[in-house]
Amino acid sequence: MRLPVLILALVATAAEAKRPITHEDLWLMPRVAAPAISPDGRLAVVPVTQPAYKAEEQRVDLWLLTVDGSSPPRQLTFDAAPEATPTWAPDSRRIVYGKKGAGDEQQQLYLLDLGGGEPVRITSLSTGARSPQVSPDGQRIAFLSDVYPEGADDAAQKTIEEERKARDYNVRVYEGFPVRNWDRWRDERQAHLHVQTIGEDDGRNLLAGSALVKSPGFGGRGTNARDELDPAWTPDGKALVFVASTNRDRMAWQYTHADLWRIEVNGGEPVRLTGDGSGELGVDHSRPRFSADGKRLYAQVTPIDPGFGYTATRLSSYAWPDLRQLEQIEGPDGLAVSSYATDPDGRTVWFTAEDRGRERLYRARAGSVELWIDQSSGMYTQLAGADAARTTALLALHESATQPPEVVRIDVRQRRHGVLTSFTRERLADLDLAPVEDLWIESDGRRIHSLLLKPPGFDPAKKYPLFVLIHGGPHIMWRDQFFLRWNYHLLAAPGYAVLLTNYRGSTGYGEAFARAIHMDPFKGPADDINRAADAAIAQHDWIDEERQCAGGASYGGHLANWLQGTTARYRCLVSHAGLVNAESQWGSSDMIYHREVTAGGPPWQQNEVWRTQNPIRLVEHFRTPVLVTVGELDYRVPLNNTLEYWSALQRQQVESRLVVFPDENHWILKGGNSRYFYREVHDWLGRWLGTEE
Repeated sequence: MRLPVLILALVATAAEAKRPITHEDLWLMPRVAAPAISPDGRLAVVPVTQPAYKAEEQRVDLWLLTVDGSSPPRQLTFDAAPEATPTWAPDSRRIVYGKKGAGDEQQQLYLLDLGGGEPVRITSLSTGARSPQVSPDGQRIAFLSDVYPEGADDAAQKTIEEERKARDYNVRVYEGFPVRNWDRWRDERQAHLHVQTIGEDDGRNLLAGSALVKSPGFGGRGTNARDELDPAWTPDGKALVFVASTNRDRMAWQYTHADLWRIEVNGGEPVRLTGDGSGELGVDHSRPRFSADGKRLYAQVTPIDPGFGYTATRLSSYAWPDLRQLEQIEGPDGLAVSSYATDPDGRTVWFTAEDRGRERLYRARAGSVELWIDQSSGMYTQLAGADAARTTALLALHESATQPPEVVRIDVRQRRHGVLTSFTRERLADLDLAPVEDLWIESDGRRIHSLLLKPPGFDPAKKYPLFVLIHGGPHIMWRDQFFLRWNYHLLAAPGYAVLLTNYRGSTGYGEAFARAIHMDPFKGPADDINRAADAAIAQHDWIDEERQCAGGASYGGHLANWLQGTTARYRCLVSHAGLVNAESQWGSSDMIYHREVTAGGPPWQQNEVWRTQNPIRLVEHFRTPVLVTVGELDYRVPLNNTLEYWSALQRQQVESRLVVFPDENHWILKGGNSRYFYREVHDWLGRWLGTEE
């Protein structure tokens, strides 16, 4: 009888050893990126970041995995320079990846033969190389480089760059939209598609001088950093399919989109595969990919609806090469397709979709869609498949609020996954990380979902303050994930309950739900948030109704500023990158048109939405103490809106604190700044929620 007692004592001691997460735990946690699976489905390569507070001390290396889990992960690269975006050659023996190696002024592409030998640099463009794709015969590489459009070759690019540096003036000149993106001004350079024989210095810019790139509306798929063209080799290796827009110059007055294009690798003008070329509204295409048998071309598509600010992404398939539309795959109940992989059988497609606070795996076959793995916690992202494997081989990242991303192999027969990596296990071992719990309410006839997190060391006999955390977007959702910028557990660490509400407008609950903020950008979502807080308090005696604060970033900051003028229920607020004046935000942001669509017209028409749902018009009601933070390089919600808010707070003598990060953009991304930001948030919440009765 003594042995079970001893075991119980050891278990209790281990539980007691658990502690709240710190910023050091969060920031220094290894970060596992998207896996790249070999065509034969046997191996995979994954970049793993070992973070550091000093950027020069951070490492990103490539690791090799066996998909069946028969061997532990093995580190492939040991260079101080970070490696990125690995891709496989068709022989499943060689990988190509990006790196800014010793002597490289820009990132170049390197080839590593897993049979032995050192990595070999295979590009040397002055403008750099990224986003590699190896041809079906394994002999050539397609990639992107950001170039000056008037330069036909690399020698011309060098000359143009030297001329720019020699100028005795520094100026930006524009004749149309867009001009900025996140934290940088757009310049003259464009993403162009290049092809080069591996081992030869015969690289060519396939788009140089084409009518496509001369179009004033030319652009690629926009990201936070740069444009992508998403190139995919055709099955015969004679051409590339890619995405490009020809109407991006219309962003100030209409929605824009990208079509599919084809270009022969031996030269010639790109040929449009979708759309009519009019520049009018069409279907936005991205991430084309061919089926294993080469008979189908898939692409993610988002139909453009001029009446709404959101449309769910679908997956279209086209017969190749005649481009007949075969089918369009949609998530059930209007859920959007997030990532996808084609099956070796040529008939099945696997995809993930945001779904009620998680991201779940679905199977599409013969016109039907089925939820394949309905996990109760966590989420699958970055799905990757092996087209040339004998049977289905799927990898993904899997994470939850208590587990950072790790690579998993999905067993489609057993409808479960097996874990292939455990890079974060050691750092998680002694952390007290409670799982999130689901909470549902009714609000204006809609079911509203929230995630609720208990504080570390939870004691049901105690009363805990509530921090209501508001997500941005608005067309995203709080997810059961290990978030870096607003980590649920780090926010809860001082002893707070954290409520994360997916208000109307959130994704993961269908297209109609995401569109429910049309003509109601702030009031409806704020009502959902307040009602969810009421329900959490009513259902849980351990939440202290008298001690509540709320806060968020981006759209979450907008809503925090709306709460400032519409309720006195919160003891304090936190507003990061939040607008206070919707009208000035319309004109100063790097993206403007969707704001007037959501409001039902441009601000000068002054319809009811502009008149009644703009926080700046509620300044006379501002009373709640607020922490206001912003990145000075934020072009999505520019600094002027924060300064307007600060001025209004000072004018009304509202107790407040302004924190400006001069070298950050829309997000706080640098280690030291992130630590300081969390410290400010904790100090502010502690002041208003801490020990007050």
